[in-house]
Amino acid sequence: VQLVESGGGLVQAGGSLRLSCAASGSISGINAAGWYRQTPGKQREPVASIRTGGSTNYANSVKGRFTISRDNAKNTVYLEMNSLKPEDTAVYYCNAEIRVGDYAYSYWGQGTQVTVSS
Repeated sequence: VQLVESGGGLVQAGGSLRLSCAASGSISGINAAGWYRQTPGKQREPVASIRTGGSTNYANSVKGRFTISRDNAKNTVYLEMNSLKPEDTAVYYCNAEIRVGDYAYSYWGQGTQVTVSS
C-alpha cells in the first residue's frame, strides 16, 4: 500500500495550489483522511480533514481559503489552497485510513513542500 502526495511547489502570495494524495495497492478504499503541515522546529499540525461521509473540518487559519475533497473512485484526496500566504509555507502531509481487506490502517504520505513567497 502506498500513499503519495503531489502538487506542491513555489507560488506567490495570493496564488493557488492543488495538492493530491493518492492511495494505491491492494486496497478497498479510504475511510477518513486529512492533511497536515509541518515547519522546521514545530509540531505537525492538522489543516483539514474529511470523513467517510464527506463531512469536513478545517483549522481556523485556513477556513475560507482551503477546501478538502475526495474522489472515492480514484482513492484520492485533494486539498485546494487559495489566497495562499507566506505563513502557509510548510511540508504538507496526507494521512488516510485505508481499507485493506477486512481491516483499516493509518498511513502517512512522504510529504510535499509548499513554499509561498511574499
